[in-house]
Amino acid sequence: MTKINLNNILPKVEKPARYLGNELNSYHKTVDENMIRFGFAFPDIYEVGMSHLGLHIMYNLLNSKEDIYCERVFAPALDMEEYMRNENIPLFGLESRQPISEFDFIGFTLQYELSYTNILNMLDLGNIPIYSKDRKLDDPFVIVGGPCAYNSEPIADFVDIVVLGEGEEATLEILQIYREWKKKKTSRQDFLYQLAKKVKGVYIPSFYDFEYNEDGTIKQFKPLKEDIPHKIQKRIISNLDESYFPEKIIVPYIEVVHARVMLELFRGCTRGCRFCQAGMIYRPIRERSFEKLKDIAQKLVKNTGYEEISLSSLSTSDYSQLQELADYLINRYAEDEKIGISLPSLRLDNFSLELANKVQKVRKSGLTFAPEAGTQRLRDVINKGVTEDDLKNAAYKAFEMGWNSLKLYFMIGLPTETYEDLDGIANLAYSVIDIYRNVHNGKLKKQFGITVSTSSFVPKPFTPFQWHGQDDIETLRQKQIYLTKKLKNRNITYNYHDSKTSFLEAVIARGDRRISKVIYDAFKKGCKFDGWSDKFKFDTWVECFNENNVDMSFYANRNRSYDEILPWDHIDVGVSKKFLIRENEKAIKGELTSDCRLSCKACGVNVDIARGRANS
Repeated sequence: MTKINLNNILPKVEKPARYLGNELNSYHKTVDENMIRFGFAFPDIYEVGMSHLGLHIMYNLLNSKEDIYCERVFAPALDMEEYMRNENIPLFGLESRQPISEFDFIGFTLQYELSYTNILNMLDLGNIPIYSKDRKLDDPFVIVGGPCAYNSEPIADFVDIVVLGEGEEATLEILQIYREWKKKKTSRQDFLYQLAKKVKGVYIPSFYDFEYNEDGTIKQFKPLKEDIPHKIQKRIISNLDESYFPEKIIVPYIEVVHARVMLELFRGCTRGCRFCQAGMIYRPIRERSFEKLKDIAQKLVKNTGYEEISLSSLSTSDYSQLQELADYLINRYAEDEKIGISLPSLRLDNFSLELANKVQKVRKSGLTFAPEAGTQRLRDVINKGVTEDDLKNAAYKAFEMGWNSLKLYFMIGLPTETYEDLDGIANLAYSVIDIYRNVHNGKLKKQFGITVSTSSFVPKPFTPFQWHGQDDIETLRQKQIYLTKKLKNRNITYNYHDSKTSFLEAVIARGDRRISKVIYDAFKKGCKFDGWSDKFKFDTWVECFNENNVDMSFYANRNRSYDEILPWDHIDVGVSKKFLIRENEKAIKGELTSDCRLSCKACGVNVDIARGRANS
């Protein structure tokens, strides 16, 4: 087996520690013929990938098995890639520094649609055939999972295996079947066929086909083999206390996006925001117990030396034992060991500034509120469930307790939005300034400031808004210009996302297999790191779509009817289409749906698995 020598290259590249692979708590194993080699591939640079909790869970879970060696694989930065290509150095696993072409599996996590060209670039760098149909018996199997896997059709031609839902148990089952197959090593198709039949949550794209109508919509989806499921169900881990969670995580040598202990309080969400894909696909809600979280925190702090603990979940303030947990962490770590406790953006209607104030004892951080929409009408449409008074009361208390800055997060382009709703964003921002003045006797301190951020609505699969088209690029741009003028104030900073990246995200998120060739062509023309504004080549993407006669607006901007077959209709996330339609109809009427914890809304998810905690 070939170990790549980087001694001549590392002194020449930016942040060589990205490529060392010998950090504290990393695994290093002796490889023999019985070892299963698994590359956990994150399609972005080291600093981003090392901040992803899922990487640390799967890395440590797989390496806890003696005959499995999981290594990390990241997209090299542009300077490193240039040296690698010039010197014919293939992409390698960080730990062994051996080519990924020698691995059994390359597993990509799909967190963002604009990372897909990075996936193709990484396969190309690793000398692995990009199209699954071109891979030979000894080539690695390319396996994907994560939120974007729920519509993996745009990259279906490139992947061998799709894992739907939570992957801890499913991945181990896949590797067990691989152990048996490896003894005979009949054919790739035979192994994939066994997975499709035996492992719940596994989708093999090559075993299915689509037919299309003349108008471009989908005519039918059909399996190409007998006794494989027509509808593929996601995997759900029922008891988080009994599920695997690492007691130690890798500590990088260099600064990464999130260098901290991450405590995952629960999975799922019961709020039912109608634009939010995560809130639908991660149902039902399942909590970790207070005692389990205490144990995890103690071990991770001891084994990492990190000086911050982050409380992580979709809606952290909804954790049923948050007060007890926060008090314990503050008393045990913040006061005694000066370890900071961080909370993500909190809901305005479930917000305890006393709690937020307590966690600031070690280091003061800013506050972020997410009203999402500027008017009550539109907040009701999206089922946000918070009011203007909620924001004003929270802001007033925050300023009274000493905060001098506030971040407000909104979306533009939401279904039914009007310019009155945009005016509402500006009105809320100025009302917060007035509240600050009232608290401080009419004065604005020099350090006072409000940051207003807007992102563009992207219709996502498995949400009540999946049938709505996105505003076109020019419409979104005009709304951004409008808000820029409305928010022109020395105490307000206005940030917004590029409408072109949001447009491409919508195209791919709602796309089907006909987009695969476009993604391949974009990669061949140099597109990569498309989520980075300074690397994004929108004109090249448009060129590739035009050359393939694929209409971008057909996917992004078109409203879809309830009876149209969607590219992801063969995936079962638990939430029924009937429920999503019902929620969309309520949205159009501006009707709210209350929190699922209060009463079951018959969304279709099996609540029995949630041990009495899920009322989805």
